[in-house]
Amino acid sequence: MITLYTWGTPNGRKISIALEELGLAYDVKTVNIGENEQFSPEFLAISPNNKIPALVDADGPGGKAISVFESGAILVYLAEKTGKLLPSEGAARFEVLQWLMFQMGGFGPFLGQAHHFNRFAPETVPYAQKRYNDEAQRLYGVLNSALEGKDFVAGEFSIADIALYPWAARHEWQNVKLADFPNVQRWFDALSKRPAFVKGMGVPA
Repeated sequence: MITLYTWGTPNGRKISIALEELGLAYDVKTVNIGENEQFSPEFLAISPNNKIPALVDADGPGGKAISVFESGAILVYLAEKTGKLLPSEGAARFEVLQWLMFQMGGFGPFLGQAHHFNRFAPETVPYAQKRYNDEAQRLYGVLNSALEGKDFVAGEFSIADIALYPWAARHEWQNVKLADFPNVQRWFDALSKRPAFVKGMGVPA
């Protein structure tokens, strides 16, 4: 059995979507980051950087239990465990991995900063808002170009699409209009109809 430690954030939802798409059974353990539960000794033993999500698989490599933290690493782990959503070799594998890294390094951290300064900062900081909103526009432009003539960012449906989607789902927090990025809009609307995405986005309940 897989246990997912998560909260209702884009990074957490990447993993619940992936588990649903892969058809893996899992239990959910909520980690309320608003109550600082991510700093508990029990959770730090699994995720030493005190971030959700984290995953424990009782049936890991060699039949031994394994814990994995960092959402990108978890996605790779689940893909390799099942042999799905990540090519095993060649150029197609690196096509997926580079877009996964794009999400982990940009289309996530910078959008998260936009969330903070647009919605949660205790005072308005115009410079920060402009910096991160402008970068959000640029990142959506990159994704829009990548999706030109393609249904999925790496050609075939993959963990890269799963990683990107929950952040795009909060486009309003980033002052982004998906209509300004028609390829992203088309991709987003198609993924939003997949049952695993609908269910995964509702975790934790």
